[in-house]
Amino acid sequence: MGAETGEPYADRELHELRELASSAGFIVGGSLWSTRRRIDPALYLGSGKVDELKQQVAAAGAARVLFDNALSPAQQRNLENALGVPVWDRTALILEIFARRARSAEGKLQVELARLRHAATRLVRGWTHLERQQGGIGLRGGPGEKQIELDRRMLEDKIKQLQIRLRKLERQRGTQRRARARGGQLRVSIVGYTNAGKSTLFNGLTRAQAYAADQLFATLDTTTRRVYLAPACFAVISDTVGFIRELPHSLVEAFKATLDEALEADVLLHVVDLSNPQRDAQIEQVNTVLADIGAKDVPQILVYNKIDRLDAPVPYSQRYAAHAGGQGRDSIVSFDVSALTGAGIDALRAHLAELALRQLAEFERGTMHEPPPNHNA
Repeated sequence: MGAETGEPYADRELHELRELASSAGFIVGGSLWSTRRRIDPALYLGSGKVDELKQQVAAAGAARVLFDNALSPAQQRNLENALGVPVWDRTALILEIFARRARSAEGKLQVELARLRHAATRLVRGWTHLERQQGGIGLRGGPGEKQIELDRRMLEDKIKQLQIRLRKLERQRGTQRRARARGGQLRVSIVGYTNAGKSTLFNGLTRAQAYAADQLFATLDTTTRRVYLAPACFAVISDTVGFIRELPHSLVEAFKATLDEALEADVLLHVVDLSNPQRDAQIEQVNTVLADIGAKDVPQILVYNKIDRLDAPVPYSQRYAAHAGGQGRDSIVSFDVSALTGAGIDALRAHLAELALRQLAEFERGTMHEPPPNHNA
């Protein structure tokens, strides 16, 4: 089940919600669209819509209701009481997908941290035992602590432990990045909206076997490969986690160490699903997240993917409505490719080779101009 409020672009928004639900392993039994001028502070929807939704839940035998909106803890609790089934908002749904897909130790830690941060804001949910505990040793009636205060303290301790472990992994990743930078190799990071074909492109460029599937958030863990581009010319290419509309801030924060691959890159391959009519909006969403992590000024190459799905080429007059990374329309470099069939990949590799050779030459010139070390210092 799904429910949303907003302007009448319901088909587009509900389609993405259905895809998210499928990615989480759910079978969608129905959907409901609602438009309101003001959000109800208690139920988010109006009481009439809640009654309509309750009837749909009963008719479909649904075990859960998914909202494509952020719900407050009180709204979520009230809706669950009214509908009689668990209610998840968009953030909870995306966190569930991330929890199922994370494979590496770092990815699992990042997802767990995001889930704990999300849970910390919702401790008011489900707690009916908020009376103060009995305090003292062998005494009755002491002030004690509320159960919710104990739970909050426990969550804070777990969050601190995860942050310490992630900082250690972040330092290790930073050491690896600096080692790669010292060799003068071109550092390339693949970014893009989820399911745009990043992992398939990564496999095509590197001949790796990274998992790729036609679903949202098929892969979460960053994969890095050293790629031969030309004689004595290599590049280091990283495949990063996909972005999505309204990506929860807790996930952006938790995955900051992973997203730093984009921040430290020399060039970004911004993969766009050319067959998707919402491609301009998706470009904007990706650029918003890049700006949030401080990577908006990293040079971009727009890679228009999935040309094999087009009945006819998309004219250039219908592109570039969203300026990539703040660059001017005339300065954007782009390639049309099919990561699935390999069409256009050779041209993209040749361009990366030019960039890599140029950077290697600049690195060698800089190395030759460096003063010799002073061993007497």
